[in-house]
Amino acid sequence: MADPAGSDRRAHLRGPHRYAYGRYTGGADPLAPPVDLRAAVDRLGQEVMEGSSPSQALQELLRQGIDGRTGLDELTRQLWERRRDLQRRTNFDGTLQEVRRLLERALEAERTALQPQAGDDARFREMQLDALPSDTGGAVRELSAYDWQSAEARQAYQDIQDLLGRELLEQRFSGMKEALQQATPQDVARIKDMLSDLNQLLEHHRDGQDTTAEFERFMQQHGEFFPEQPSSTDELVDILAERSAAAQRLMNSMTPEQRAELAALTEQAFGDPQLAAQLAELDAQLQGLRPGGDWDGRSRVRGKGADPMGLGEATRALQELGRLDALAEQLGQSYPGARLDDIDLDALREALGSQASADARALADLERELRGQGLLTRAPDGSLMLSPKALRRLGEAALADVVESLGSRAGQRQTRRSGATGEPTGASRPWAHGDTEAWDVPRTLLNATVRRAGGDTRPLDVTDVEVVDTERRTRAAVALCVDTSWSMVQEGRWVPMKRTALALHHLVSTRFRNDELALITFGRTAEEVELGNLVALEGAWMQGTNLHHALLLAGRHLRRFPDATPVVLVVTDGEPTAHLESDGTPHFSYPPDPRTIAATVEEIDRLTGRSAAFTFFVLGEDPRLVAFLDTLARRCGGRVVAPSLDGLSAEVVADYLRTRR
Repeated sequence: MADPAGSDRRAHLRGPHRYAYGRYTGGADPLAPPVDLRAAVDRLGQEVMEGSSPSQALQELLRQGIDGRTGLDELTRQLWERRRDLQRRTNFDGTLQEVRRLLERALEAERTALQPQAGDDARFREMQLDALPSDTGGAVRELSAYDWQSAEARQAYQDIQDLLGRELLEQRFSGMKEALQQATPQDVARIKDMLSDLNQLLEHHRDGQDTTAEFERFMQQHGEFFPEQPSSTDELVDILAERSAAAQRLMNSMTPEQRAELAALTEQAFGDPQLAAQLAELDAQLQGLRPGGDWDGRSRVRGKGADPMGLGEATRALQELGRLDALAEQLGQSYPGARLDDIDLDALREALGSQASADARALADLERELRGQGLLTRAPDGSLMLSPKALRRLGEAALADVVESLGSRAGQRQTRRSGATGEPTGASRPWAHGDTEAWDVPRTLLNATVRRAGGDTRPLDVTDVEVVDTERRTRAAVALCVDTSWSMVQEGRWVPMKRTALALHHLVSTRFRNDELALITFGRTAEEVELGNLVALEGAWMQGTNLHHALLLAGRHLRRFPDATPVVLVVTDGEPTAHLESDGTPHFSYPPDPRTIAATVEEIDRLTGRSAAFTFFVLGEDPRLVAFLDTLARRCGGRVVAPSLDGLSAEVVADYLRTRR
């Protein structure tokens, strides 16, 4: 779609045809790239690691938007802004004001005509006019049988009846007000026939009868009254029920005095009380067929704006307000089972434009892709979880940050390919049947050259081939013990701790698959957890740093793999303040109980006896903690590292690599 007035317009002539090129104005760019799933997973992971549940993280992502796409919050704000604008300019008193104006004109013209007349009849008529009820509805109703003496007054009263008829029909049927500008008695008769047939059709439909044929006959006879051209009875009911509900909400939005006036006036529509009765029957049938509609007025609003509206126009305004409210509810996603696929994109386009609809569709596509590509899964309890695929993506990103901080040497290690049996030794050896190591190309070519110099003319022989010599990799059993006490959350160490676990887990699972990694959390008690549970772990206020329990679990993990090199990595920001009693219950004390210190040291000694390599990563600047860990390190031959929060992941990964070497 070209923009004929756009500054970028270009014209091209080819034969008899002329082509115009310009900026696309049909909405969102159809060639725009889709939302980046990797960026979405990174955002989700960050939210989850900061303590949000995956469901909350996804909701926050959709609320804020991504990749330049407007989020649900901004779309909702725009909807409410449009709603406020509509309310500010809406005045539902337009029909009543027009009726009052016509009534005053009729009474003034009638009094003017009666004044020069002599006789009791003229005086009696003046008394009738003076005794009219003060409310407009009552006055119009009483004048229905009055014999007007003034042609101008009679016409003004007739205009009141026609206006009321047109407005009442416009409330229920779109376009009727304009079509009935010069309504004749024959037009009114046709409308009454249509309403009679419509009420009969709806009655049969309500009773469960098959109304297919009856609906087709109805549309053939009365289709001119329904520009929407419904295709079935149900669709016809949906169209009429929406407008009827809006008309009911309009009545609810009026003052009691206005409702009373309007109720009295409706009987005078086209001067035929039967028309109002048929419309009332129609409203009742529609409410019975669609009881779940907004009949009571969730969209109720007091119309006090500057623009008086007729009943039909005000009903359309109430319809629009109802649609805006429904859209706001869909965008809010606060009801059970909410999905972005629930959003009515066509209604959103009408309300806010094509770009808003395109943004909402992009967000819905993102949610669908996150689920469809297995990045979000359901736990047995029904809650949303990051899938292993998403965790691998987060681990990859965390490890990439570590590699960058470690420098080129660590980066080379991550990308280097090793032989199937282990690490290169720097030497080579003759190829033997079954070897799968990489060829040592320089040695192989040198062997072939020497052989050919001796007179052998073959270009290459199997005896020339030498392969890179490797040594068997050392298998490691690694226990990463991370402190999850409240101080880790309070001091901003929660996310760096999780990113450390992600990076190490990804490194082990992708580059050192023979190694065995256990993730152990410790607060008041300790627990061996899966990566997904650690990433989604929420901080909880609970006192206790039970390093003793964590070391017990670490020892259990190391004993599972007696042939592997034992490695224990401890990340903590506080002294041990809890230990397990002999019956398995945790004991907490601050300052630390000597029994807690003794139990922790005893477990350190037990693991040291199994030749475990220890590294303690101390966070914060607690001198008591530093002194305690220094003592433990000297006792077990381990190391103490005091990294910054930004450098924690790199230090842990580098220490793991150093220990393996």
